Amino acid sequence: MDKTFQLRTSRHDEMIDITREVATFVKENNIQNGIAIVSSLHTTAGITVNENADPDVKTDFLRRLNEVYPWEHKEDLHMEGNTAAHLKVSTVGHNQTIVITNGELLLGTWQGIYFCEFDGPRYRKFHIKIIEG
Repeated sequence: MDKTFQLRTSRHDEMIDITREVATFVKENNIQNGIAIVSSLHTTAGITVNENADPDVKTDFLRRLNEVYPWEHKEDLHMEGNTAAHLKVSTVGHNQTIVITNGELLLGTWQGIYFCEFDGPRYRKFHIKIIEG
């Protein structure tokens, strides 16, 4: 069972909490146990699990990625000019696997699932694949 979702990002770099969408999809399909694989369908946007209680975590996360991967680098050759976005996705990853137990996502108290935009704003897609078991 799977579904593709669309969203619109509003900034160049941002982290959008998609935990609710994933949890709702699990509940709507009455999944009790298994795994949910959440994937970005883009080379410049990723998926991560991180703290969702303090918004400063997202700010710090994006700032630190920008320090490691500055947008402009004099030696970058990629014609589109978004090499930094590709590097960020390779660091963060394009998907996450979340365990489902007793109909709930198995996440820690402060954890959330984030769609990470690194080359926006754009219309984007992410996909959820459920494997029951």
